Order: sequence, then C-alpha cells, then structure tokens
Amino acid sequence: MTSVRQVQVTFDCADPVRVGRFWCEVLGYVPPTPPEGFATWEEFDLTLPPEKQGAWFAGSDPTGVGPRLYFQRVPEGKVVKNRLHLDVRVGTGLVGEERLAVLDAECARLTALGATRVRLMLADEENESCLVMQDVEGNEFCLD
Repeated sequence: MTSVRQVQVTFDCADPVRVGRFWCEVLGYVPPTPPEGFATWEEFDLTLPPEKQGAWFAGSDPTGVGPRLYFQRVPEGKVVKNRLHLDVRVGTGLVGEERLAVLDAECARLTALGATRVRLMLADEENESCLVMQDVEGNEFCLD
C-alpha cells in the first residue's frame, strides 16, 4: 500500500504570478527562493523565452504544514463553477454574530487584495455561516 507524503494543490490560470501572489497573501504563504545567481524571480523570468515568462508561480506554507500551491498558465479561461475549491478557515469555533464579524473582516481584507464577495450563506441546522468569494480570476472559495 502506498502512503501519500505530500500534496500539492495546482491552479490552472491565465496569470499565474498574479493569482499566486494573491493566494500567498491570503494564506501567509511565501514563494520559493529564486534560483542561484538571481536576486528575484522576475530577474530569472527575463532570461526565459517570452512564451515561458510568467508561465508558473509557486507558494509554500512557511511552517511546512500546509500543501504547496502551484499556479500554471493554461490557454483556456474559466467557464463553469469550480468542482473543487478551498475553504479558508477564519471562523473555526466561532458562532453567530462573532463568526459573522470575523468573516466580514477577512472579506474586507481579501476584497482589498482583489477578491470578490459572492454571497453569504447563513447558518442552518447542519452548517455554520460561510462567505462564498472569488479570487482575482474568478475561482470560487469559501471563508468559513
């Protein structure tokens, strides 16, 4: 039996650097160190053929706990709702007005980064309240 040791979450997108930097800000992730001999990834990128420039971006959890995120350029745009999405857990353990206040505060922070608020889903008998949002390219995610 094989045991999975690591998981990487890969995003298909039009602008990997923009989407990747957004998610690094959302989650407190950091990009990898630039290759030896380069001060920045932008400097390295300029050495690539034009069609390869900005083709990918990566971010990692600095604590080593969360999965690596990889962003790759694809030619087609997003057409339908994501079949998979991230839940950004900002209100864990909170209920009612306290939870809503935390969700709203994080929503405001992420909106300033380019996210879009889609809808608030209020608590019911099974689930606590959550906020459906979209990242800078329209990919859905939830604040919960």
